[in-house]
Amino acid sequence: MDIPRLTVLAGPTAVGKGTVVALLRQRHPELVVSISATTRSPRPGEIDGVHYYFVSDSQFDDLISSGNMLEWATVHGRHRYGTPRPPVDEALDAGKSVLLEIDLSGARQVRQSRPDARFVFLAPPSWDCLVDRLVSRGTEDEAERSRRLETARIEMQAESEFDTTVINDDLKTTVSELARVMGLE
Repeated sequence: MDIPRLTVLAGPTAVGKGTVVALLRQRHPELVVSISATTRSPRPGEIDGVHYYFVSDSQFDDLISSGNMLEWATVHGRHRYGTPRPPVDEALDAGKSVLLEIDLSGARQVRQSRPDARFVFLAPPSWDCLVDRLVSRGTEDEAERSRRLETARIEMQAESEFDTTVINDDLKTTVSELARVMGLE
């Protein structure tokens, strides 16, 4: 079976996408993980150009109008996120495997333009576990947590749209399963 070199990973907020991707990248440094652009402010410890490209609304508009976004969306009703197209295309043209860690809306857009990609849904072991993870990370106030949980309920209902589901219960197992699905192991 030919494994797609472009993999899209999506799942609800607080499911652990960032942690899983960081561990996968440690095990497979040859993997290209796209860096998203966002209009939100950096969280403590986030670095521009490493975690995200932090851009203004007008800069984001320019990326869209120039056709340089593979996908983009307004997330949690507030901030825009998107995947700049050129770095993804360049990595794929060079024969590298590329992983997009994006939201549901972005995954749907990528499916339209890149149906050859592999679409992986990262799911929590349970709804209660997801709520606990969001609360325990302590990075959002109560209003933001409520918005994110409302979005997460919708995102959970879209699991059937994906090619594969990986349940994020045990990190080591989750990373191994994602690497297997991507053809890295």
